[in-house]
Amino acid sequence: MTDTTTMQCTALISKMIEWQQDMKASNRTIGFVPTMGFLHEGHVALIQEAKKNNDCVAVSIFVNPTQFGPGEDFEAYPRNLDADVRLAAQAGADIVFCPEVEEMYPTDGGIRIVPGPLADQLCGASRPGHFDGVLKVVLKLVNIVQPTNIYFGMKDAQQLAIIETFFRDYNCPATIVRVPTVRELDGLAKSSRNVNLSDQERNEAPAIYETLQQGQVLVLEGVANDVVKQFVTDELEKKTSGIVDYISILTYPQLEEPTAKSKNLIIACAVQFPKARLIDNIIFEREG
Repeated sequence: MTDTTTMQCTALISKMIEWQQDMKASNRTIGFVPTMGFLHEGHVALIQEAKKNNDCVAVSIFVNPTQFGPGEDFEAYPRNLDADVRLAAQAGADIVFCPEVEEMYPTDGGIRIVPGPLADQLCGASRPGHFDGVLKVVLKLVNIVQPTNIYFGMKDAQQLAIIETFFRDYNCPATIVRVPTVRELDGLAKSSRNVNLSDQERNEAPAIYETLQQGQVLVLEGVANDVVKQFVTDELEKKTSGIVDYISILTYPQLEEPTAKSKNLIIACAVQFPKARLIDNIIFEREG
């Protein structure tokens, strides 16, 4: 645990760079956890994992506007910086980087990062431009923090697959570490957006993971993917008041349509409630 009175906190890129240069000058490894804030137990698990395996830990808190599309919840996205800073310190962070939008994006030269076909599946299919914004902010943060290791949760599986591919193809020096999804006792994946659920929706939401588990069993039993997807859709429509955005079964991390020989798979879905869009997935292996 880091003392909240000694943990550093900065909103300036120059100060963040100064900190990481000091760490590297003393040959200290840096674990980095990028977040959009409103921290919960899932973020704590990422910070703790980083603390176990690095000499020091940096956490960023930045609600990134470039990954929100028109009509999405950028303004409504939950924020509580004071609570986030306290929780990050308690989990073991050594510094919190919390820039304003103007600090991160003072200029726009028009250069874009295009994530390609990996972004055409799952969430990307209904959120054009979303992963362009994700890669933009991740690249900026990695250049600023220059971590040894960077930590991502498995709940955002498509995001993780795209970032891993980006790092591989463009020789980004940081090592990506996958951390399993942290769940509530009833199975609901921890998410900052869960606070936007009504009481009724919160009671319905565990059906998402429960139904994905049933779908996984059917896939392993050899049931055709189209049949499985229809089953999961029907169950979610019965058990929740949300609108099913998608249910997909793909290879992972390639995010391609599986063949009979495909071994590593993901079954994933998104359910849209009036004030929260919930995603979840299960990544699993099957015999080819």
